[in-house]
Amino acid sequence: MPERRAKLSRGVSASSLRERLSSLSSTPLKPVAASLQANIEFVPSKVPTKRRIQTLAVFTWSSTMFICCALFLYLCSFPPLWPVLATYMFWVLVIDKSPVTGGRSSQWFRGMRFWRYFSEYYPASFVKEQDLPADRPYVFGYHPHGIIGMGALATFATDATGFSKEFPGITPHLLTLETNFRTPFYRDILMWMGICSVSKDSCQNILGQGSGSAITIVVGGAAESLSARPGTADLTLRKRLGFIKVAIREGADLVPVFSFGENDIYQQMPNQKGTSVHALQKKFQNVFGFTLPLFHGRGLLNYNLGLLPYRRRIVSVIGRPIHVNRSANPTMEEVTRVQKLYIQELERIWNKYKDEFAKTRLREMKIIE
Repeated sequence: MPERRAKLSRGVSASSLRERLSSLSSTPLKPVAASLQANIEFVPSKVPTKRRIQTLAVFTWSSTMFICCALFLYLCSFPPLWPVLATYMFWVLVIDKSPVTGGRSSQWFRGMRFWRYFSEYYPASFVKEQDLPADRPYVFGYHPHGIIGMGALATFATDATGFSKEFPGITPHLLTLETNFRTPFYRDILMWMGICSVSKDSCQNILGQGSGSAITIVVGGAAESLSARPGTADLTLRKRLGFIKVAIREGADLVPVFSFGENDIYQQMPNQKGTSVHALQKKFQNVFGFTLPLFHGRGLLNYNLGLLPYRRRIVSVIGRPIHVNRSANPTMEEVTRVQKLYIQELERIWNKYKDEFAKTRLREMKIIE
């Protein structure tokens, strides 16, 4: 046994062993690193200043929630501020009901130059098909949801695309999950933009303010975001009747809005029904009330790796209003009748503009649920 150990030790020297280990550890990494670097398309050094500002605006908005959370935690590190912060949180969680009573929209904030840079990044715009008289309330149904709904934000939560000029007298309120209004500071920014809770009470309170009041509901919600992929328009709409019932109860005209390009600004990993990824996402949605799409876009300094949206044109076509007869207790027959008219108008918009704004589509618009 000692002789065998001696032979083994003489057969492989220490220096030779180090060389072999070094070659084994370094050889596979070189092509991987080179491949990764080759696949990332970096932003060139010479880019127009305006485009850089546009990208910075989108990056800032995409990071706003995290910035607000970080700021609040930072302020919590100063004990003298604890009474102020505690009072603020008590106000947020217990007293302030603004998210369900119409918010506190600021026209100055909605019209800031920052939002113009934000919308010009894609660019985002809208097509107006018909005048909307400001003598009645409106419910705008926005499709598709996309990953985040950047087109809805640009058109209905800011004045960057000129909504107030094209539809004078109408005050839009984009609606979102009530949980977003529990985030310190972020909730105040949302309300300055006119964004409110999507709860039933919020819809009734806003539309109950009378002529010119309007809400925008991204109808497909979290479920539809799981189907958002470039070149497709798969809508979750068939069983979504709540927004139609709200419109009938409040006597608000329904206005379908189809946003071409909303699904094109992010790539999403495969998550078809039956896969473990889809099952996990649906379970997450059932527990937390929202879903978690696994997606990617571009980065701040590159064009194909990151969480910023791609520069893809978004055009929201605001269709013709569907007049409804007000009823405190609408029958299912009436709701179904209005839904049929709504879907027909949505299909008309798609068929009219698809060859202009969806040239790279992979398939036609489809209602999957």
